[in-house]
Amino acid sequence: MRLWVCGVRGSTPAPGPEFVRFGGHTSCVAVAASGEKPTLLLDAGTGIRRLGALLEGAPFRGALLFGHLHWDHTQGLPFGGAVDNEGSQVDCYVPAQGDPLEVLGRAMSPPHFPIRPDEMRGDWRFHALEEGEHEIGSFRVLAREIPHKGGRTFGYRITDGTSTMAYLSDHSPISLGPGPDGWGEYHDVALELCRDADVVLHDSQYTAAELPGRATWGHSCIDYAVKLCSLAGARRLLLFHHDPSRTDEQIAALASQWQGHVDPIVEAASEGELIEL
Repeated sequence: MRLWVCGVRGSTPAPGPEFVRFGGHTSCVAVAASGEKPTLLLDAGTGIRRLGALLEGAPFRGALLFGHLHWDHTQGLPFGGAVDNEGSQVDCYVPAQGDPLEVLGRAMSPPHFPIRPDEMRGDWRFHALEEGEHEIGSFRVLAREIPHKGGRTFGYRITDGTSTMAYLSDHSPISLGPGPDGWGEYHDVALELCRDADVVLHDSQYTAAELPGRATWGHSCIDYAVKLCSLAGARRLLLFHHDPSRTDEQIAALASQWQGHVDPIVEAASEGELIEL
């Protein structure tokens, strides 16, 4: 399995010279079977604009899984040339909460936007995704609901039979209680998704010091993500969904605090990064 990190920011894009190293686009990850081009997309933040270069101008043919439908995970959708393309074939999966096209279209339709999702170019099919195991293309996907404020939110565990990744881009475990460390509960669903994973991309928007003042905002702190992966036996953690105000220098400094950590290995996700599993 190969992963391309196309967007790493949470909440809003972060343009400017202070955000070049780790990137300013919002959440999007492209997944491919080994030796193939991407056929699975996780979220459609502004990072989806990078997909065209990965496909060398070819249209995308595969599946798009939304973890949830907040703006920073959907606003890139009509601007991704590889998906809004006459030759694209896209199965679009939305966490079940009514008609998927109607729910997605609440933010992408006039007067908020000139077209609706079903008016994009290409062959689009929209699906309401329930919890459980699903065969999507060449991947086996476990979808589980995780706490995050404002709409149904899924975390995903994805395997190709050889390697496994987990994706919990927006996760608010403290909404289930403070847990043993005050950062949130290490609940069964989160542990199940991350168990023995080769790599975990996890919400790391806040530091432990910032979390108390932002506990109702729907996100995790870095320390929680590290401890969760350690308890779950995950091998590698990519700190993800960086706060939009966090500069390259600040992200690098936070990541350096975990240098040498091996249970799991801890790194900050950066836009354009290719991960071979």
